[in-house]
Amino acid sequence: MTAHGITGHGITAHGIGLFEAADFSQWNAFVEATPEGTFFHLAEWKRVLERAFGIRTHYLWAKKGGEICGLLPLAFVRRPNLRRALVSTPFCVYGGAIATRPEIVQDLEDAAADLAAKANCDYLEIRNRHRTRPDWPTSDLYFTFQRPLHADVEQNLLAIPRKERADIRKGIAAGLQSDRDCDAARFFPIYARSARDLGTPTLPQRYFDILLEAFGEHAEIRIVRKDATPICGVLSFYFRDQVLPYYAGGLPAVRALKGYHFMYWDLMRDATERGMRHFDYGRSIQGSGAFAFKKNWGFEPRPLAYQYHLVRARTLPRLDPDSAQYRRLIGAWKKLPLSIANRIGPRLAPWIN
Repeated sequence: MTAHGITGHGITAHGIGLFEAADFSQWNAFVEATPEGTFFHLAEWKRVLERAFGIRTHYLWAKKGGEICGLLPLAFVRRPNLRRALVSTPFCVYGGAIATRPEIVQDLEDAAADLAAKANCDYLEIRNRHRTRPDWPTSDLYFTFQRPLHADVEQNLLAIPRKERADIRKGIAAGLQSDRDCDAARFFPIYARSARDLGTPTLPQRYFDILLEAFGEHAEIRIVRKDATPICGVLSFYFRDQVLPYYAGGLPAVRALKGYHFMYWDLMRDATERGMRHFDYGRSIQGSGAFAFKKNWGFEPRPLAYQYHLVRARTLPRLDPDSAQYRRLIGAWKKLPLSIANRIGPRLAPWIN
């Protein structure tokens, strides 16, 4: 199937088309086999975005001889300022085109730019890890934190700076324990309370349920408890030999008990024992508390190259966490009763991811 309006980019050896159900296995096989492929390129995300939020997706492939040689997942979203964007990929840390050759990446990006223009978008956002287009503006807002895991658990503990190791041991001494969950029933109330306390709109529980269903054994919730009382939890993804803690939250008691330190160390320890060799702490905004927390664990921040093709927009979209307006919104959200935050948050969250 040829993608609507995706022609005229000088593509001769490679046809570009739209993902269909029959492409599912071939798509994921290409992601798995391509070094630049990430968990967020997997085809399951298309189903997640459509089912959880009704987001319209356009997953593009390039083929030669009937075999995929490049792909680019895309989805249409609305932003809080009413801007319409084509994004690779919302709710995901990484995105962008992956291909067997650089010129195929460019063909797919050109096709995406053409699609954004024909759909009357304000801009195209490509969540690259590395710059692919020197002529496209690049955001400097986000950083990622990744580190190899040693096969020996004790070596991984010693790689964590002394202060954080001490906090991990305090969590262990407090008698904290962890459980694996296959559903979001215990996790969601913890996450929702934590999101409200941080001034962040809450994602709906339905989204987490769909994630767990879509990714099966590659998605897992870990709940940390003090005796029988849950205090924090994290939903993690597993891809190749990587573990990616992605959504996390904690109740007020978590800090005094060093619950976050225990939780992430327990995840790291368990992942090592399961054969994982890379720990991906995800993205954070420079200057944020999450940025400092991850850096204090000995992870070096690396800038993410989110690149933009401006269509109707004249300026680069940017969320400024240091702005007075942003701080006022966070402060107001923190004061909302939890029941109201949980009702309104799921309507707003898709706009800011």
